[in-house]
Amino acid sequence: MKKIFNFTNIFHYSAFALLIAFLSVFLLLPIYLVIREGLHWSLISEVFRNPVTCEGLINSLKIAVLTTFFTILLSFPFALLFNKYDFPGKKAVSFFMLLPMILPPFVGALGIQQFLGHYGVVNTILRAAGLAPIAFFDGENKLVAVAIIEALHLYPILYLNLVASLNAIDPSMAEAAHLLGANKLKTFFKVTLPLVKNGLFAGCSIILIWSFTELGTPLMFGFTRTTPVQIFNGMNEIESNPLPYAQVAVMLFFSTVLYLIAKQMLRTANAATSKGSRQGSSFNLGGFKAYLPFTAFAVLAIISLLPHIMLLCCAFSQEYYQTILPRVFTLIHFEEALSNPMVIPSIVNSLRYALLATVIAVILGLSGALIQHKWRLKFGVLADILCMLPLSVPGIVIAFGYIGMATKLDWAKDFFNPTGNPILLLGVAYAIRRIPYVIRSASSGLQQTPDDLEFAARNLGASERKTFLKITFPIIGAHLLIGGLFAFSFSMLEVSDSLILAQKSAYYPITKALFELSQFLGSGPAIACAFGVWTMLFLGATLYLAGTLAGKKSTDVFKF
Repeated sequence: MKKIFNFTNIFHYSAFALLIAFLSVFLLLPIYLVIREGLHWSLISEVFRNPVTCEGLINSLKIAVLTTFFTILLSFPFALLFNKYDFPGKKAVSFFMLLPMILPPFVGALGIQQFLGHYGVVNTILRAAGLAPIAFFDGENKLVAVAIIEALHLYPILYLNLVASLNAIDPSMAEAAHLLGANKLKTFFKVTLPLVKNGLFAGCSIILIWSFTELGTPLMFGFTRTTPVQIFNGMNEIESNPLPYAQVAVMLFFSTVLYLIAKQMLRTANAATSKGSRQGSSFNLGGFKAYLPFTAFAVLAIISLLPHIMLLCCAFSQEYYQTILPRVFTLIHFEEALSNPMVIPSIVNSLRYALLATVIAVILGLSGALIQHKWRLKFGVLADILCMLPLSVPGIVIAFGYIGMATKLDWAKDFFNPTGNPILLLGVAYAIRRIPYVIRSASSGLQQTPDDLEFAARNLGASERKTFLKITFPIIGAHLLIGGLFAFSFSMLEVSDSLILAQKSAYYPITKALFELSQFLGSGPAIACAFGVWTMLFLGATLYLAGTLAGKKSTDVFKF
């Protein structure tokens, strides 16, 4: 028995060591390199002294704050509505709320430009009404447009966290407040809001960091006065001009501060939630009012899907100028998309990169969850911290760090060289960004696994390996599948890593091909829209499967 224990212990700590080694090379080392190259006083001071780079940083912060504010406006009322009432179609609402995530906002930007453009739908209506058109994409308006489209994509993350937090509140607490004379408004601010702090801070921190470092959306809008776009445009000169390193270091600093503030708030937030049943805490509306909640969710779905709807219109239109709907519909753009030499290879490439990333993310995420929650190794919490670190580290930082490794470290030039076949590089880069989804999902499954079943199997003579395969894995399998599906879906349309690390057209993933097509004169944007529709349908089916399997556990994927 002692030998088995020793062998098991060696296996556990070997897995722990391999996980730490992998994350050290592919996560910590690129971060260190960015800090080493960019953390010089002269460069840092230049970022804040130079009016161009300083404006880019301020604009990025503005976009992050505005995006977070808009997501709260969209998410909170509907989370309360979902929590308070039972209504026809309530089960379908969960699917509706995931729909905005089937395309990254930088792809939806193609459609929203048609909706808000100078000769787009809104200005066409304004002209018909005798009103002056609005320049949505001029000056500060462009910044607001970027924030709006990012909020329409990201609000489901906050919504899921808020619904989970509201579900955990003991209904008797609100009833007690009413009995003590508190009205609905006072009950919300004194009881409900303090009890949903965890979900609010968790969702807002993800959205704040994501939107602060987002590259694709402002790039697609041609809004170059943001730090991520300035870094992207300065990549070709990093050997002679190290300023982008300093910009990345500053961005990493701000992202880390935002993350730490959110974590501290989560630690100190009031945790007085219910551990019992919530049955009876929501009620039915009578008559026609019963259909009002579903109608409200349907309106929100239509608004949030406007980028996707307009993408469809642009993809099917042959003539779409100063009209509400296309004058002439056609399939020519779909035919051109399928015949374009960049499209089919990019789909195949993305499938290869995403599948590899999913396998890596599932292995690493499961290992991290086992180390902390099942094997309970000494310093095992370090595995969880490192696996969750990518949530606070912008993708552009890691991608830029890989570029730095290819140019600064001789031993790393072959693997991290983006001009060759980047399948391993992009597979690892995508996986690093998606590990948090898998480890949270796997950890949730392990925490719900009864220890008694495993103890019984071991007492009956089953080995640890057999116990895991016969008992543990079947129980947590659904959680792993959920985390894996989300990792795969988001890897298929990863933006920052794709735009920075895929530099040869033969190896472009979907997002890089979409961006390149959208820059072509003539029918390029229309072909990109048609290509985006194919992608939207594919990923919509994947996310539907993930959401169906996850149910209420969808929020586990977005916790930290």
